Amino acid sequence: MADVDPAVSVCFSVTIDNDDLGTFISCEGLGVEVVIEQREEGGFNGHVWQLPTRLKFTNVKLSRPLGPDTVKITKWFASMTTGVKRSTATIVARNGKNEPVATWTLSEVIPVRWTGPSLNVESPKVATETIEIAHHGFLPA
Repeated sequence: MADVDPAVSVCFSVTIDNDDLGTFISCEGLGVEVVIEQREEGGFNGHVWQLPTRLKFTNVKLSRPLGPDTVKITKWFASMTTGVKRSTATIVARNGKNEPVATWTLSEVIPVRWTGPSLNVESPKVATETIEIAHHGFLPA
C-alpha cells in the first residue's frame, strides 16, 4: 500500500466562473447545516419530533496578503456595477507541492463583502484582504 499524505493544505486557489481570483491562504466557512424543526405531539409527552426542513449553507471567507492578484478581486466587483450575477465558484485546496488536495464547487455564488487592509505605520503588519461569498449549495465534483 502506498503512503498517503494527510490532507494538509497550504493555500486555496479560487475561480468564479472562468475568472481566476488567485490564491488565498485562509478559507473559512465551508459547511452546511440541516435546519431542524421540533414538533411536540399531544399525548406523546416523552418524545419531540425532530423534522429536517432545509439545508443552510454558511458564507465562505477567503483571506490573503495583498499582492498582484488583488486587482482580480477589484475587477470582479467592478463587473457588478450594473447588477449582481449569480456564478459558480471552485475552491481547490492545494498542498506544498501545489497539488490539489480537495475541491469544492459552489453554486449560485454572490459576493457579500470585500475587506481591505488596515494600514497603520505605527503597527507594521502584513496587509491582508478578505472576500466573503454566499452560495446556495455544493455541486457534485
